[in-house]
Amino acid sequence: MDHDLEIFPLLSYVLHHSDPASHAPPSLAIQQSLANRYPLLTNPHVISSLIESIPSTITQTLYVFGSLGPRPDPLAVSSARSKIAEIRENDSLSPEDAAKEEQVYVTVVRLEEVHEGYEKQLRDLEEELCRVYASAVESLSGGDEVNEEVLAVIKEAEDGGVVERIDLSDRELKLLPDALGKIVGLVSLNLSRNNLKFLPDTISGLEKLEELDLSSNRLVSLPDSIGLLLNLRILNVTGNKLTSLPESIAQCRSLVELDASFNNLTSLPANIGYGLLNLERLSIQLNKIRFFPNSMCEMRSLRYLDAHMNEIHGLPVAIGRLTSLEVMNLSSNFSDLTELPDTISDLANLRELDLSNNQIRVLPDSFFRLEKLEKLNLDQNPLEFSPQEMVNQSAETVREFMRKRWEEMVEEEQLRSVIEAEKQQGGATGWLSWGSSIVTSLFSGGTHGGAAKKPKDSFLNEQL
Repeated sequence: MDHDLEIFPLLSYVLHHSDPASHAPPSLAIQQSLANRYPLLTNPHVISSLIESIPSTITQTLYVFGSLGPRPDPLAVSSARSKIAEIRENDSLSPEDAAKEEQVYVTVVRLEEVHEGYEKQLRDLEEELCRVYASAVESLSGGDEVNEEVLAVIKEAEDGGVVERIDLSDRELKLLPDALGKIVGLVSLNLSRNNLKFLPDTISGLEKLEELDLSSNRLVSLPDSIGLLLNLRILNVTGNKLTSLPESIAQCRSLVELDASFNNLTSLPANIGYGLLNLERLSIQLNKIRFFPNSMCEMRSLRYLDAHMNEIHGLPVAIGRLTSLEVMNLSSNFSDLTELPDTISDLANLRELDLSNNQIRVLPDSFFRLEKLEKLNLDQNPLEFSPQEMVNQSAETVREFMRKRWEEMVEEEQLRSVIEAEKQQGGATGWLSWGSSIVTSLFSGGTHGGAAKKPKDSFLNEQL
């Protein structure tokens, strides 16, 4: 968090909870002070009300405020104002000379006025947040009561009952009590299709939880404590308002399926791939993600990746490390996705690849090495295929076309090398041509006396 924002403690706290990826938390001292002054600040209803009151222009305001640089020293500002007054009272100076002489002092004063203007906006917002907090706390006693069914489930667990699965979907829930995190034996929790905006941090107490369905709510963030759910195998947060996933999600090392589709994600946690080594299915379609973190290439168990309808600008060079990947959908990234790395051909187990509705012009030369590819969609790309009809052919046909093109490229490169060598050796052209003919025949399945055939193993030729 920008040091200047520490004078607005409540604002810095709310900004962090609204978008943890963009705003660092306030210092521990400030958090302790806030806890003493606002004891119900962690209540889901309260923090939700605070976040909703943040204006959409806050990002631009903070950017400008942060780019102003240090605020001028008060003594310097006072001195500049005095100098300006003296210059303007000096009748011996022409208007032009007076304007030049006072320019440096005017700059100091104007910078102070801009600082004061933006600081006033943030100060007014801090005061507004205080009022919103008071109103939200007051409403707790008269509305948004916790669903009676939820309380009944919690009471059953507190009375010693064994509760392993809870389905509270379609209950119009707005709040979850902290006590929910005390049901330590819970294995499956379905909270889909409600009106939840936040989860209590105490959810980390569900140590045995394996399945968590939070789809179709109004969540704007997930608590950092979700990283303590070490046994979580399936997490569904599709259809919410998430702008980021907490970095701590990488600690959920048992996670096998993660569905974060249909949100407002602009990126994935930088360390996500280093922790989620067991992840097999990743669904992040219908977001605003621009790049994949490099760590994602460490997900060696990943079999299914759906990232269509994003703003993907490209794939990491190390994408070929995902050797377990079988299905990849990168369609409808439109003008953002224009090329593929050569390493995509290292995805030896890839069976289905959807690249439709992008701006890809060429396929990697080694594309033919995707031997297991069964389904390929290249529709609506400006591919420079010749003939153009090849775009609509089967995966096998496209692969064979790319193989032949590769072999032709290898032969052309061999011929170029021979010609270049002959030029350098002068009169030894006949000997070099004869030797090259033998080598070419050996690796193309022919004899040096017969007509040369195209290489059967073009990857071997590449190594040669």
